[in-house]
Amino acid sequence: MATTAIRNLSSALFPRQLDNSRPCFLLKRHTTTIPPLSRRTFAAKTVGAPLPPLSASSTTATAFVQETKPKEAVAVEEERSSGNNILACPICYEPFSLISDRVLSVDDAPRSALKCNTCKKTFSGKETHLDLTLASGAQEYGNVMPLATELFRLPVVSYLYERGWRQNFFLGGFPGPEKEFEMMKDYLKPVLGGTIVDASCASGLFSRLFAKSGLFSLVVALDYSENMLQQCYEFVRQEENFPKEKLVIVRADISRLPFVSGSIDAVHAGAAMHCWPSPSAGVAEVSRVLKPGGVFVATTFILDGPFGLVPFLRPLTQNISQFSGSQTFTSERELEDLCTACGFVDFKCSRNRRFVMFSATKPS
Repeated sequence: MATTAIRNLSSALFPRQLDNSRPCFLLKRHTTTIPPLSRRTFAAKTVGAPLPPLSASSTTATAFVQETKPKEAVAVEEERSSGNNILACPICYEPFSLISDRVLSVDDAPRSALKCNTCKKTFSGKETHLDLTLASGAQEYGNVMPLATELFRLPVVSYLYERGWRQNFFLGGFPGPEKEFEMMKDYLKPVLGGTIVDASCASGLFSRLFAKSGLFSLVVALDYSENMLQQCYEFVRQEENFPKEKLVIVRADISRLPFVSGSIDAVHAGAAMHCWPSPSAGVAEVSRVLKPGGVFVATTFILDGPFGLVPFLRPLTQNISQFSGSQTFTSERELEDLCTACGFVDFKCSRNRRFVMFSATKPS
């Protein structure tokens, strides 16, 4: 009777141990290549000890081994590419499977195809980038965004962005790209060597600096404007010895980021948040895709000081935001409150007149 009780207890415990081991297995899959394992070996490592010989419970043991088959398939599939395991369907956020055998990079992305096994939708690469917007592939439907977003989709604005437009930011206190890059490196020290997304990258000014610095294993240049991404691609192509294998150019909506939850080490948004249709939706998405301990660094403008004395300034800026789709921030506390509301901690910032650079961390 004692032997039968022990066997029944063993049969009841094994499935419970398997369930507890799943999150640990999935969390490590983006950094660790798991070699093919036999079913019995995988089961033994999951439980943490060799399986005891079971006779009366052999049926239960067989079910336990068969339950691991889908996880083995995921581990083997992710060996095919070093970059595709962070990308997810923007519709359902399920990880993509890579149809082609190419590694995602500047040169290979146009020939890559990503398929969502849940939605059954395939996203194909364009000439210069991967289009991972919700409306990707639509023939008749065109998604019209607010005025501030549509402005940067114009070819003339995209062309001028690094040819005079961005240089004028010094009038608001922006110290210049090189100085800004040095400042943000201090904020990004905890996550160096990982994957960084340059959100709303425009023509890829900082995306290229990140890639050339060698500080990150992969850089994702992400923007909604096709023409901005075209400029980014042209700049990369013109540079000699550019590390193209470290850069992926992606078109996506900041409020619907095409990344697996908890898969990104850092997100940078340079001079961008004031142009987001909904900063709260954008920051919430940044929080979702960051790993625990991941860092969000951003720069924007703050309209305070003498402007804070203007009567009814906040209602006025809110009305302007509704019309233009842009946002006016009036204090550092407003930015900190936004980050805190979206789950971030350890808010830090630096000011120079209207310019502000801040960082916030996702709790670990």
